[in-house]
Amino acid sequence: MVSYHERTATPSAVPDVDGSAMAQGPGPSALWLVRHGESQGNVADAQAHAAGAARLELDVRDPDVPLSTTGQDQAEALGRWLAGLAADEQPTTVLSSPFARAAATAQRVVAASGLDLTIRYDERLRERDFGAFDGMTREGIREEYPDEARRRELLGKFYYRPPGGESWADVALRVRSLLATEALRHDGERLMCVSHQAVIMVFRYVVEELDESQLLEIDRTVQIANTSLTRYETGSDGLWQLTDFNGVAHLDADAEPPVTEENDVPSPA
Repeated sequence: MVSYHERTATPSAVPDVDGSAMAQGPGPSALWLVRHGESQGNVADAQAHAAGAARLELDVRDPDVPLSTTGQDQAEALGRWLAGLAADEQPTTVLSSPFARAAATAQRVVAASGLDLTIRYDERLRERDFGAFDGMTREGIREEYPDEARRRELLGKFYYRPPGGESWADVALRVRSLLATEALRHDGERLMCVSHQAVIMVFRYVVEELDESQLLEIDRTVQIANTSLTRYETGSDGLWQLTDFNGVAHLDADAEPPVTEENDVPSPA
């Protein structure tokens, strides 16, 4: 059964999606996907939208945006939760986006868990490239790039590529590449990947062989929480099965830190 955080869609709200995954050859016995903890960029994005501003107030490039204090606490809460799992349920290796907010999340999770885990960094797990829209809000994009906003409405979220940036379809190519090359390296292991909101959504598209409409329906109804856990486990039929989506049991177990769900992506992009 797929478990959902209370803020996410129920299974019936996403038609024809049962969590069944593609057939597996050599590869990890489990695949865990973790969104980075709340970042200073997430906070700046929420503040900019609340103020109706055109741009976020950030003085660093996107790869260097650090975690907020809350994000640090969320990562450590996940690590403590992992420490409480049975040994045969814990991850055995970690891949992370090299972006600062994801790398710091991976490091804090591993340190708090006390597990002897090696973290490798892979640029294919990086955030989607927003191109010319980097650091802008939806209001700013519509004001400065009205033609692009209209083109995005025509093409749709999955195939639209911002000027100089990536579409979700481009991200899917990265995800397919990573799954193909890492399958042999991590055959039989329990692999945890620390990444970003859009990348985790596209993992579902690739692993479960969803179509565009199924993926966008999930995206419409679900906001991926910071440090949430999405898990695939190998079933008795040898297939990966989605056993947890957007799970925040590690945060629900503590009064602090809170669950946060700030978006990473400008809405028209």
